[in-house]
Amino acid sequence: MERWLFALALFAMPRVPGGHRHDAEHTNVLLAEEDKDEIKKLSPSEQKERLVDILKKIDVDSDEYLTPEEMTVWIQRVYRKYALDDAKERFLDFDSNQDGVVSWDEYNMVIHDRVVEVDENAVLEDPEEESLRFLHLKEKKRFDYADVDGKPGLNLSEFLAFTHPSEVDHMSDFAIEDVLNEYDLDKDGFISLKEFIGDLTSNDGDDPSQWVIEETVRFKDLYDQDKDGKLNREEQLRWVAPNSYGSAREEAIHLIKEMDLNEDGRLSESEILSNQDTFMNSEVTDYGRQLHTSHDEL
Repeated sequence: MERWLFALALFAMPRVPGGHRHDAEHTNVLLAEEDKDEIKKLSPSEQKERLVDILKKIDVDSDEYLTPEEMTVWIQRVYRKYALDDAKERFLDFDSNQDGVVSWDEYNMVIHDRVVEVDENAVLEDPEEESLRFLHLKEKKRFDYADVDGKPGLNLSEFLAFTHPSEVDHMSDFAIEDVLNEYDLDKDGFISLKEFIGDLTSNDGDDPSQWVIEETVRFKDLYDQDKDGKLNREEQLRWVAPNSYGSAREEAIHLIKEMDLNEDGRLSESEILSNQDTFMNSEVTDYGRQLHTSHDEL
């Protein structure tokens, strides 16, 4: 894949509808080799101590059980921390003149090796060229939308909004406009189940009928809160922005199903410690990173 296409994939709207990319971005936070080595150095008792420490912070009502909502909120915090860390790291690469802002030209030179000028009105005859023009246009639109201080270029907080729009509240309007343009086929401002599912074939070769079943469950259980068969603005935000509620909720529910030995819908300390590896390799601990970072970072 060309470098700029790869970059667009990285910067694309996370967890795009209909949950088809709930594994994007944050769930790609793989444990670095140095992190794995660091964790291996911890004794079992040290790992247990770190885990218990994390559990106490997640358990906001201090009832010694982790509920789906508590875990969802915590995973969202992990997402936000990852997004900020990632933006800080990328910012240094893009701010080539080190003036504290990333200009459109600097961004283009890193991603495309040239400054891309986009004509909003031109429609190119070649389908591939037109597709690229459309992607460039969306890229520039997101860049401009993230620039809220009126000064040329993006500072760090604006760069965070550009690279991780679902993690920043003021990008919610952009997220909604983007998803409606792509999925609201009848232009009524809502997204029906049929529009949510879209093409009845999955992208990864799974059985289409099973894929449709899974997407239908996701639509009904995670997003359509008022059960009217369509997603309104609030429900659309829960789907795409801010802060990855749907993806975080799915991970929380998945972990509880994996580890809930007495099937009471919540996790006790003993259940988690009995499944320490599963918990440690989940998004709750940022794939183990929380076991050897400062306990005050989240």
